[in-house]
Amino acid sequence: MVHAKWESYLAEAIKRCNRCPLHESRTNPVPGEGNPNASLMFVGEGPGADEDRMGRPFVGRAGKRLDLWITDYLGMKRSDVYIANTVKCRPPGNRVPTDSEMAMCFPYLLAQISFIKPKVIVALGKTAAQDLLGFPKATSLKLLRADNPYRRNGYYVVVTYHPAAILRNASYESAVREDLIIAKKLLEVG
Repeated sequence: MVHAKWESYLAEAIKRCNRCPLHESRTNPVPGEGNPNASLMFVGEGPGADEDRMGRPFVGRAGKRLDLWITDYLGMKRSDVYIANTVKCRPPGNRVPTDSEMAMCFPYLLAQISFIKPKVIVALGKTAAQDLLGFPKATSLKLLRADNPYRRNGYYVVVTYHPAAILRNASYESAVREDLIIAKKLLEVG
C-alpha cells in the first residue's frame, strides 16, 4: 500500500510539474512504471513520441528491444523490473535533454530510486549514465562502460547502450549482452 501511495503521489507531482520548459510541449508526462519492489531498474534518457502519446516509458521500437533484453538476457519479465527516464517529459524533436532540464527532473528520479531501492540500475545510454553517475558530458559511452559496474549509495549502476542505438547499429548488441550479464550476476549475488 505504501508503494501505491508514493507512486501515485510522485506521478501526480510530475503531472503538475512546470519546473522546466519541457512541460509546455508534452502530451503526457512519463513518470515511470513497473514493479515498485524491483531489484532491477532501467533508466533511459527521456520519452520519445510514442511514450509522450501514451504516458508510458519504452513502448515504441526501442521499448520492444528493451523487452527482448529483459526476457532473453536476464530471464525476467517487464513486470519484474522498474523503468524510468532521466527526464519525465519529451524533449522537442527527441533532442538530448539539457543539463538544466535533467537537473529539474533529477529529484523525481532520486525519489523513485529511494522508494524502489533497486540492487542494480542499468543506465541506458550516455545521457542516463552521465546523469546517474555525475560524469561530464565529454565522457564517452565506451569509457563509461569500461568501468562497469559502479557502486553508488547502496546500489550498482551498469552502463550500456540505449536500445535505440542498437536499432541504428546492431553491432552494439554483443556489448549490451555483456553488460546485462554483469547486471544479472550482481542481482544473483544477493
